[in-house]
Amino acid sequence: MEILIVRHGDPNYALDTLTTKGIREAKLLAKRLSKLDVKAFYCSPLGRAKKTASYTLRMMKRKAETLDFLREFEGTVNDPERGKMCCWDRKPAYWTEIPEYYTYENWNSVPLMAEGNVTEKYKKVCDGIDELMAKHGYVHNGKLYDVVNENHDIIVLFCHFGVESVLLSHIFGISPMIMWHNFVALPTSVTRIVSQEREKGKAIFTCLQYGDLSHLYAGGEEPSFRARWCECYSDDTRH
Repeated sequence: MEILIVRHGDPNYALDTLTTKGIREAKLLAKRLSKLDVKAFYCSPLGRAKKTASYTLRMMKRKAETLDFLREFEGTVNDPERGKMCCWDRKPAYWTEIPEYYTYENWNSVPLMAEGNVTEKYKKVCDGIDELMAKHGYVHNGKLYDVVNENHDIIVLFCHFGVESVLLSHIFGISPMIMWHNFVALPTSVTRIVSQEREKGKAIFTCLQYGDLSHLYAGGEEPSFRARWCECYSDDTRH
């Protein structure tokens, strides 16, 4: 099985839709995805993801099933300085000093995470992707997947960077803190993971492409800066 995780296009967060740049990105993405034999499309209920998906779906004359767990990750914490806020916006000097953040089993046991709704929201996403993958023949069992129905199906998920990081952390069994902070999926990027079945009835999933933007380069469209931070502290970019 092959899973394509697509981040929405350049967003207008205030209106929960796409900017004009995001629309150009989504149209180029549609040209790319329309060449594939996609078994099923799934989409976040949020407007910016649905708008991104609409160009592909219209071009292919297809529909997507809306899944609530694909909405942007809603885990929050009570930051001592900034109050209630997104759980994964943590400064490096803080989170890199805490060993638990580097482990799949313990990252959410850190008091800051444990006191919020993070574990509950994380479980919602994990349960959602497990149910979806089981529907397509791959049942999560510990660190592996039991292969109930081996196949070459391609499914496409239109969602958001924060929740994409959670999906990958669960599928790969790694801390989402690593995905949130050491990886970045820019708008309309495509992450491609596929089943690897070296033993009968058992599978893991491997990443063949992360955050691929070849459709933008092919169309002469520069990638958005969204989700990135400044490369140098003195840069006049996002801090």
